[in-house]
Amino acid sequence: MADGDGLGEAAAAVASPPAPAPGLSPPLGWRERLRAGLAGTGASLWFVAGLGLLYALRVPLRLCENLAAVTVFLNSLTPKFYVALTGTSSLISGLIFEKFLRTCHLSSDPKEPAKGVEKIFEWWYFHKHGTSFIEQVSVSHLRPLMGGTEGSISEPGSPSSSRESETSRQNLSECKVWRNPLNLFRGAEYRRYTWVTGKEPLTYYDMNLSAQDHQTFFTCDTDFLRPSDTVMQKAWRERNPPARIKAAYQALELNNDCATAYVLLAEEEATTIVDAERLFKQALKAGETIYRRSQQCQHQSPQHEAQLRRDTNVLVYIKRRLAMCARKLGRIREAVKIMRDLMKEFPPLTMLNIHENLLESLLELQAYADVQAVLAKYDDISLPKSAAICYTAALLKTRTVSDKFSPETASRRGLSTAEINAVEAIHRAVEFNPHVPKYLLEMKSLILPPEHILKRGDSEAIAYAFFHLQHWKRIEGALNLLQCTWEGTFRMIPYPLEKGHLFYPYPSCTETADRELLPPFHHVSVYPKKELPFFIHFTAGLCSSTAMIALLTHQFPEIMGVFAKAVSMISRTCAEYL
Repeated sequence: MADGDGLGEAAAAVASPPAPAPGLSPPLGWRERLRAGLAGTGASLWFVAGLGLLYALRVPLRLCENLAAVTVFLNSLTPKFYVALTGTSSLISGLIFEKFLRTCHLSSDPKEPAKGVEKIFEWWYFHKHGTSFIEQVSVSHLRPLMGGTEGSISEPGSPSSSRESETSRQNLSECKVWRNPLNLFRGAEYRRYTWVTGKEPLTYYDMNLSAQDHQTFFTCDTDFLRPSDTVMQKAWRERNPPARIKAAYQALELNNDCATAYVLLAEEEATTIVDAERLFKQALKAGETIYRRSQQCQHQSPQHEAQLRRDTNVLVYIKRRLAMCARKLGRIREAVKIMRDLMKEFPPLTMLNIHENLLESLLELQAYADVQAVLAKYDDISLPKSAAICYTAALLKTRTVSDKFSPETASRRGLSTAEINAVEAIHRAVEFNPHVPKYLLEMKSLILPPEHILKRGDSEAIAYAFFHLQHWKRIEGALNLLQCTWEGTFRMIPYPLEKGHLFYPYPSCTETADRELLPPFHHVSVYPKKELPFFIHFTAGLCSSTAMIALLTHQFPEIMGVFAKAVSMISRTCAEYL
């Protein structure tokens, strides 16, 4: 019996397959192995097909351009992006780890992974910028919100206080309103615009600033000695234009050689440039006589010195406006001669920016060597900059390469030295005033420039483009090079209100001042903001959906598990049918 039992057990062992060892899955049959091989081959085929489809659609989808845009975007990311990304990932990972640890009945701190990432980021930021990111954020963002603390108040003689005072002084100087050196004539140009369109091109604030300028330049403490000057002192304070014109005629009745009366009539009553020039010539004749008389008496008393300064201002103003009349009437060489003589005769009056009038006239003559000579004198680090200086310097450098410039050729072989200099000059000009390119490229409509401008603001951009657009159009390819390169400036300065590259940070007061200077029908341009590409929106949507799925999984694990199984089953079924 024992032998029979042993033989039976041996036969059963041969007939039945061997039992799998503990912890190992049973061996697969040939059907299972074939199915697994086909599944792996199908996945590989799907992968190859996807690559082929991408290669076939690389031109319509512009994959190379999009890849370059993504590369530029990743290179321009700031630490704030990584902080937000770290915080979001820490939140999501904390929720997932918390659910996992509760399920496994383990006790651990889910914030430890986030702490490691934060330490690595803090070390990288300190190594790159030389300061702690947490400290910088606390000082720059939290202190203003908290109204400042005792520890944030610096000593009067400390380096930080001196830097802050220097920055504040610079901001005040950059938010200062300047007289437009190329301002138009009220009667011959601004009023004619009002007659045609029915719109007022000048604001009350702008005209009030002009009235203050006239009182400063054309009046002095000795006006009571001459009745005509007394009348004109009241005329400059009048708000109503007919009242000012009437007062100017009254001054001429008292003194036929009242130069300021002719100036007022030329500015406001003359309806053509020819009439304005005729009145300015009469004013010049009277102004030269009064100026020579004041020169003879300047050393008699302080009052006579003040009178000489006033008469000098009147004479310079008249000659400058005569030069502008000659420029508008096509006598450009005559205008250039008057401006050069003014700059030689009265060199201290550089604050009037006569060189900007000279630059525009020389560009009209296409005398680029003379333009370069003027820029060499006034484009100095110690002198205040303007859009006319920066963009004229960029135009001269662009002129040497613009006719042969091609974006496709430049992307293949790279930029030459001359092209790099031109691009850097354009970036410098755009950093100083970022509003000009949209007017030069006619992406935004022009209006008549105001009588006063704010440097680096929209008003200055309008004043520059109004007179210099024709000079950019005259040079072949200049606007094309500007269009291809001007937006690259904003990648160099990601935070223009906090830190500049070649100039001080862009002043934040320009928008308010420009709204006062420009008419209400004009849409004031503010500092250009980067347009978010599709990659940004896609990433934001992907992160938001991931966070929502993680939150739902945390709150409703069973339902989300069933949903995930259903989606997986549907995907597998679709794959089998395909």
